[in-house]
Amino acid sequence: MSLPELTIGLVGHVDHGKTTLTKRLTGVWTDRHSEELKRGITIRLGYADATFYKCKDKKGNVFYTPTEKDENCKGNATKLRSVSFVDAPGHETLMATMLSGASIMDGALLLVSASEDCPQPQTKEHLMALDIVGIRNIIIVQNKIDLVTEAQAIENYKQIQEFVKGTVAENAPIIPVSAELGTNIDSLIETIQESIPTAESKKGKKPRMYIARSFDINKPGSDPVKMKGGVIGGALVEGVLKVGDEIDIGPSRDGKFVSTEIIKLTSGGDEVKVVERGGTFGIETGLDPSLTKSDKMAGRIVGNRGSLTESVKTVSMEVHLLDRAVGSEEELEIKPLSKHEPLMLNIGTSTNVGIVQSGGKKGQYEFKFKFPACVETGGRITIARRYGSRWRLIGYGIVR
Repeated sequence: MSLPELTIGLVGHVDHGKTTLTKRLTGVWTDRHSEELKRGITIRLGYADATFYKCKDKKGNVFYTPTEKDENCKGNATKLRSVSFVDAPGHETLMATMLSGASIMDGALLLVSASEDCPQPQTKEHLMALDIVGIRNIIIVQNKIDLVTEAQAIENYKQIQEFVKGTVAENAPIIPVSAELGTNIDSLIETIQESIPTAESKKGKKPRMYIARSFDINKPGSDPVKMKGGVIGGALVEGVLKVGDEIDIGPSRDGKFVSTEIIKLTSGGDEVKVVERGGTFGIETGLDPSLTKSDKMAGRIVGNRGSLTESVKTVSMEVHLLDRAVGSEEELEIKPLSKHEPLMLNIGTSTNVGIVQSGGKKGQYEFKFKFPACVETGGRITIARRYGSRWRLIGYGIVR
């Protein structure tokens, strides 16, 4: 498999088929965590890569496929490009995890089940999140068409068209599929090729990697002498990283950075020497694996030694609030921010708590973080407010 050239997220309401579609496109079932398997929902971000191919049969019919050995290709497939997929959870209690995944997406597939009325609460919330984060390359996937009649599928299709009017996805293509049966997957791949361009390379920039997962890959009882260093996984938003680079990871909760070396890079299941913006990858570091196990480093940033901005405990932002908070059956009017109000802030792949310190004039506010964070001028931070027992997306801030 060649290096992935872009990262595409699968988002939408719970149980609309995101993980099943990821499996259909990549061959990987991304729900691996024991609690995910037990509950049947995605809890953590899932990752998998795919390479797309194009071929013609003897009659000249064109096919798009995620496997070189497709029966229509007869060994004559042409490789198009490789893609990293991020499977984001759709449950309303896991919105922060979805926002973490959105920060590394170049485009998105918004899944809508044909067997339910559209829109469902998290369908609305996830589409709003894509808009706020700045994702413009969107394809709407009308899934589960095998569960409804033709008339029901057409009615649901019209609901989708009405739902996206006036949104960032107003002109997005709508592709009916059955992820379970593999129906119309070739048309979806063709549309991905046409509608979601390859990520723009930013080689001249200082590398910035958002960590979304971290692991200890050593098995229990491993020989201490042969143990491998901790592994971090995520995506570059700019720059290039290569084996042997000295890197900083941070910040930790005390605001400090951890320094280490890139021992090995893995992308698409293969070991590589260099990675750049475009897909997800893993880094084997020289760190004690106890520091990276169980996603302990998820949400942190990676950069070359000495290149990361100093961590801060306060930040000034120009805040833009939505008219209404979506994500529940009843949409709620969003009131202005109040002094001392705690809010959930998503900064890249990290989730923090920000306490409103002052502000309000012309949307300018100052926040105090619960934990130190690395922020850069012009960066976009999403804002969520607690309504009852749930956090709801209410807007975003631009760092000043």
